Amino acid sequence: MPQKITVYILLSKVNVTRYIGITNNISRRLKEHRSTGSTVERLLGKFDVIYKEECYDYKSARKREKFLKSGKGREWMNEHFRTGPALSG
Repeated sequence: MPQKITVYILLSKVNVTRYIGITNNISRRLKEHRSTGSTVERLLGKFDVIYKEECYDYKSARKREKFLKSGKGREWMNEHFRTGPALSG
């Protein structure tokens, strides 16, 4: 069975900034993001995971990630989450 890929959105508790990324291991990736000195930790500070979506292959996950980072994707996030600007991951 192919490994699932997770598309996720993080929201800063400090400055209402979003971070969008994809991974094949969400637990490991969040641990990396929370480690002191990581790029996400420096940009967002403390954050919450506000959205996760599992895809069945890398191609569809990447397509969803690109959509979320697009103008239409930002509109979709603003309608669903009422948050600030997104950072690419």
